[in-house]
Amino acid sequence: MPVTDDDELRAILDHETVAVVGCSSTPGKDAHEIPRYLREHGYEVIPVNPHADEIFDREADDSLADVDEEIDIVDVFRPSDEVSGIVDAALDREDSPVIWTQLGIRDEEATERAEADGRQVVVDRCMKVEHQRLC
Repeated sequence: MPVTDDDELRAILDHETVAVVGCSSTPGKDAHEIPRYLREHGYEVIPVNPHADEIFDREADDSLADVDEEIDIVDVFRPSDEVSGIVDAALDREDSPVIWTQLGIRDEEATERAEADGRQVVVDRCMKVEHQRLC
């Protein structure tokens, strides 16, 4: 079952490094503004976007496999039909204990695979909203 408990969500929000898959370089888009908010609140944000060279003055990685740093949370800003592949990429890593899909993004089968691998999964919630509500 995806994480819904406030205490568990608070513990997840205590993590520091967030790889944002689908991070946008376009101000005004949720996939830009929410990661910007996270940066402003102390998170290390790793932009993952094969179509961007740089986001937030940081080189954007093309995929999760290209991220050299250790990842605490994989935050997904891609359509639901892309979640399965993103979860597979996260499961290929030894880190990334949490997979978080933003509002409106869900894939039950991918969620079950991630949970079976021991990952915590937050589905269909906004990290900014949850951070503002709980922290």
